[in-house]
Amino acid sequence: MTKSLIRTLPAALSLALASLGLSAVVQAQTAPAPVVAPAAVPAPTTTEKVKEAGHDAVEATEHTAKKAAKATKHGVKKATKATKKAARKAGHAVEDAGHSAANGMRKAGHAIGEKVPGTAENEAAKK
Repeated sequence: MTKSLIRTLPAALSLALASLGLSAVVQAQTAPAPVVAPAAVPAPTTTEKVKEAGHDAVEATEHTAKKAAKATKHGVKKATKATKKAARKAGHAVEDAGHSAANGMRKAGHAIGEKVPGTAENEAAKK
Protein backbone atom coordinates (compact mmCIF):
# COMPACT_ATOMS: atom_id res chain seq x y z
CA MET A 1 0.00 0.00 0.00
CA THR A 2 1.19 3.45 -0.74
CA LYS A 3 1.24 6.30 1.77
CA SER A 4 -1.28 8.31 -0.25
CA LEU A 5 -3.78 5.43 -0.20
CA ILE A 6 -3.33 5.05 3.55
CA ARG A 7 -4.05 8.76 3.99
CA THR A 8 -7.05 9.00 1.61
CA LEU A 9 -8.84 5.84 2.72
CA PRO A 10 -9.72 7.10 6.24
CA ALA A 11 -10.76 10.45 4.80
CA ALA A 12 -13.10 8.82 2.28
CA LEU A 13 -14.50 6.56 4.99
CA SER A 14 -15.16 9.48 7.31
CA LEU A 15 -16.92 11.42 4.52
CA ALA A 16 -19.13 8.43 3.71
CA LEU A 17 -20.11 7.95 7.36
CA ALA A 18 -20.73 11.67 7.79
CA SER A 19 -23.06 11.74 4.78
CA LEU A 20 -25.00 8.78 6.18
CA GLY A 21 -25.31 10.48 9.55
CA LEU A 22 -26.41 13.74 7.95
CA SER A 23 -29.06 11.89 5.93
CA ALA A 24 -30.39 10.23 9.08
CA VAL A 25 -30.57 13.58 10.90
CA VAL A 26 -32.51 15.18 8.05
CA GLN A 27 -34.95 12.28 7.93
CA ALA A 28 -35.45 12.40 11.70
CA GLN A 29 -36.23 16.13 11.58
CA THR A 30 -39.02 15.80 9.05
CA ALA A 31 -42.21 14.72 10.75
CA PRO A 32 -44.09 11.94 8.99
CA ALA A 33 -47.54 12.80 7.71
CA PRO A 34 -50.35 11.48 9.88
CA VAL A 35 -51.79 8.25 8.54
CA VAL A 36 -55.45 8.60 7.69
CA ALA A 37 -57.44 5.41 7.65
CA PRO A 38 -59.21 4.90 4.32
CA ALA A 39 -62.96 5.21 4.44
CA ALA A 40 -64.72 1.88 4.30
CA VAL A 41 -66.52 1.44 1.00
CA PRO A 42 -69.92 -0.11 1.65
CA ALA A 43 -70.81 -3.20 -0.35
CA PRO A 44 -73.30 -2.50 -3.15
CA THR A 45 -76.90 -3.35 -2.34
CA THR A 46 -79.03 -5.69 -4.41
CA THR A 47 -80.86 -2.72 -5.88
CA GLU A 48 -77.59 -1.17 -7.00
CA LYS A 49 -76.46 -4.48 -8.49
CA VAL A 50 -79.74 -4.80 -10.40
CA LYS A 51 -79.46 -1.21 -11.66
CA GLU A 52 -75.88 -1.87 -12.81
CA ALA A 53 -76.92 -5.07 -14.60
CA GLY A 54 -79.81 -3.22 -16.26
CA HIS A 55 -77.46 -0.41 -17.28
CA ASP A 56 -75.06 -2.95 -18.80
CA ALA A 57 -77.92 -4.56 -20.69
CA VAL A 58 -79.06 -1.21 -22.08
CA GLU A 59 -75.53 -0.37 -23.20
CA ALA A 60 -75.19 -3.75 -24.90
CA THR A 61 -78.53 -3.26 -26.66
CA GLU A 62 -77.56 0.22 -27.83
CA HIS A 63 -74.24 -1.05 -29.13
CA THR A 64 -75.90 -3.91 -30.98
CA ALA A 65 -78.56 -1.60 -32.40
CA LYS A 66 -75.87 0.75 -33.72
CA LYS A 67 -74.11 -2.18 -35.37
CA ALA A 68 -77.38 -3.32 -36.91
CA ALA A 69 -78.18 0.18 -38.20
CA LYS A 70 -74.71 0.45 -39.72
CA ALA A 71 -75.08 -2.94 -41.38
CA THR A 72 -78.53 -1.98 -42.71
CA LYS A 73 -77.27 1.37 -43.99
CA HIS A 74 -74.36 -0.37 -45.66
CA GLY A 75 -76.71 -2.96 -47.13
CA VAL A 76 -79.14 -0.34 -48.47
CA LYS A 77 -76.35 1.62 -50.14
CA LYS A 78 -75.05 -1.47 -51.85
CA ALA A 79 -78.43 -2.96 -52.73
CA THR A 80 -78.98 -2.96 -56.45
CA LYS A 81 -80.25 -5.63 -58.79
CA ALA A 82 -76.71 -6.83 -59.27
CA THR A 83 -75.91 -6.88 -55.54
CA LYS A 84 -78.88 -8.57 -53.91
CA LYS A 85 -76.42 -10.83 -52.17
CA ALA A 86 -75.02 -7.87 -50.19
CA ALA A 87 -78.52 -6.83 -49.17
CA ARG A 88 -79.24 -10.37 -48.02
CA LYS A 89 -76.04 -10.32 -45.95
CA ALA A 90 -77.08 -7.04 -44.35
CA GLY A 91 -80.49 -8.50 -43.59
CA HIS A 92 -78.86 -11.48 -41.94
CA ALA A 93 -76.55 -9.18 -39.99
CA VAL A 94 -79.53 -7.20 -38.72
CA GLU A 95 -81.34 -10.41 -37.84
CA ASP A 96 -78.28 -11.79 -36.05
CA ALA A 97 -77.80 -8.52 -34.20
CA GLY A 98 -81.42 -8.59 -33.09
CA HIS A 99 -81.05 -12.15 -31.86
CA SER A 100 -77.86 -11.21 -30.03
CA ALA A 101 -79.57 -8.27 -28.38
CA ALA A 102 -82.52 -10.41 -27.34
CA ASN A 103 -80.22 -13.11 -25.96
CA GLY A 104 -78.24 -10.48 -24.05
CA MET A 105 -81.43 -9.05 -22.55
CA ARG A 106 -82.63 -12.54 -21.57
CA LYS A 107 -79.28 -13.30 -20.00
CA ALA A 108 -79.32 -10.04 -18.06
CA GLY A 109 -82.90 -10.71 -16.99
CA HIS A 110 -81.98 -14.13 -15.67
CA ALA A 111 -78.98 -12.68 -13.83
CA ILE A 112 -81.20 -10.03 -12.27
CA GLY A 113 -83.88 -12.60 -11.47
CA GLU A 114 -81.38 -14.79 -9.66
CA LYS A 115 -80.62 -11.93 -7.28
CA VAL A 116 -84.21 -10.83 -6.61
CA PRO A 117 -85.88 -12.90 -3.87
CA GLY A 118 -89.21 -14.51 -4.73
CA THR A 119 -88.54 -15.06 -8.43
CA ALA A 120 -88.36 -18.42 -10.16
CA GLU A 121 -84.73 -17.82 -11.14
CA ASN A 122 -83.83 -17.09 -7.52
CA GLU A 123 -85.50 -20.30 -6.33
CA ALA A 124 -83.75 -22.30 -9.09
CA ALA A 125 -80.39 -20.79 -8.20
CA LYS A 126 -80.81 -21.80 -4.56
CA LYS A 127 -81.27 -25.47 -5.50
